[in-house]
Amino acid sequence: MEIDDTDRRIINSLQSGFPVAKRPFAEAAEQLGLTEADLIARLAAMKSAGVITRFGPFLDAAAMGGAFCLCAMEIPQDQFEEMTKIVNAFDEVAHNYARDHRLNMWFVLATETPEGIGATASRIEEATGLPVYQFPKLKEFFIGFRVAA
Repeated sequence: MEIDDTDRRIINSLQSGFPVAKRPFAEAAEQLGLTEADLIARLAAMKSAGVITRFGPFLDAAAMGGAFCLCAMEIPQDQFEEMTKIVNAFDEVAHNYARDHRLNMWFVLATETPEGIGATASRIEEATGLPVYQFPKLKEFFIGFRVAA
């Protein structure tokens, strides 16, 4: 899928906020000069094509009593696709990235409690037969990350 200027405006606009309203897609669409149905259809098409991987809120799990943790695994290359499916099947896996490194799979766990991190990592180890290395956050940084489309 090739994205057009409208898709780019959608991506760039919605990264900085989404209306909290009875019909948030209608409000966001109006600000973009689109119909609600067109906005929803374009987001679905971009997600289906892999242009965007998810559309939803980024919640501060720690502020709500939960936790985040960066994790990594060393996956044999011939098992990478299979292990990715296993790891991604866990609801607690927020993001998953392949890397060109000995630790070639990196993902973020988000759990309802701090204790849930270790419990989920253990469940992933049981499901894959491979160790999960945990890299807990030591300090919070706010960098205002945005991707220009």
